[in-house]
Amino acid sequence: MRFCTAWIAVLSICLMNCQLASAESASDAVEAVQPKVVKIFGAGGLKNLASYGTGVIVSPNGHIATVWNHLLDSDVVAVVLSDGRRFYGRVIGTDSKKDIAILKIDAQDLPYFDVSKTAQVGPGAAILAFSNVFKVATGDEPVTVMQGVVSAKAKLSARRGRYKVPYDGEVYLVDAVTNNPGAAGGVLTTVDGRLLGMLGRELKGRNNTWLNYAIPFSVLRQPIEDIIAGRFSRRDDLLSAANEPNETTYEPIDFGFLLVPDVVARTPAYLDTIVDESKAAEHGLQPDDLIVFANGELVHSIRTFKEVLDQLIPGDDLQLIVRRGDDLVTVTFIVPKK
Repeated sequence: MRFCTAWIAVLSICLMNCQLASAESASDAVEAVQPKVVKIFGAGGLKNLASYGTGVIVSPNGHIATVWNHLLDSDVVAVVLSDGRRFYGRVIGTDSKKDIAILKIDAQDLPYFDVSKTAQVGPGAAILAFSNVFKVATGDEPVTVMQGVVSAKAKLSARRGRYKVPYDGEVYLVDAVTNNPGAAGGVLTTVDGRLLGMLGRELKGRNNTWLNYAIPFSVLRQPIEDIIAGRFSRRDDLLSAANEPNETTYEPIDFGFLLVPDVVARTPAYLDTIVDESKAAEHGLQPDDLIVFANGELVHSIRTFKEVLDQLIPGDDLQLIVRRGDDLVTVTFIVPKK
């Protein structure tokens, strides 16, 4: 019994030492990575998209990698370094197929990630995610750091609203809420600071849930190096790509009801008519029901409800919470094929 007790004590001390070492390693990683992450401010306001994001310095001469997105659809893109210095960046090349863009700022001798040196990990690996999520930093404040694990490594199958996503390759799926407004272009690292992937956009998977993912830098390395070297300089048209719709667009009538006329900017989403023998009628919806939530999103108006409909594809669930007098009623539709 004394022998077992002694071994338990030794194991407990070893575990404690391992935890302390892990914490110290993560702390060192945070200190090393923060100066290599930048805050980006550009275009915004399109369909409530944020006007801020994140980037990663990938050369000492001011080259910054970020996600190819709406922020770059601007004549001026502001880049703020970890020490608060502000620069104006220009897009020197993009590769929509890899969802990557490279900015250039006039700066030298910057701390940077060497994209030729990336780590490879599998499910269960502990990770750190760095980004300017929710615009927590505008000057020399540090960006947000999240801890989590890699839950899977799989092909990306997702969308942004009813629009196609250009990248469909392999990604790290992360067990942490990493992909919120402002996070796109942030960096995923191991707990000791080795480079893993770039945080992607806000996307929904086929089951209509938000994804937390990162594109491996092993995939992004070649386009980054080619753009910096001048071997690849295509600049993709953000607006034309964003306006390439999927084959389906849904209206309230597809679910068996009509809304009141949309006469002002914030007309409440009241049901006006229920079609006889429709799914809406089967679910018991009634005229004058007010839609307050759709798939978990607060419905401020008819227009915001239609934005939710724009995100649907056949086979999705459409869950509505409606207010009827003093009661809340929940109904769920299966989105039909068109």
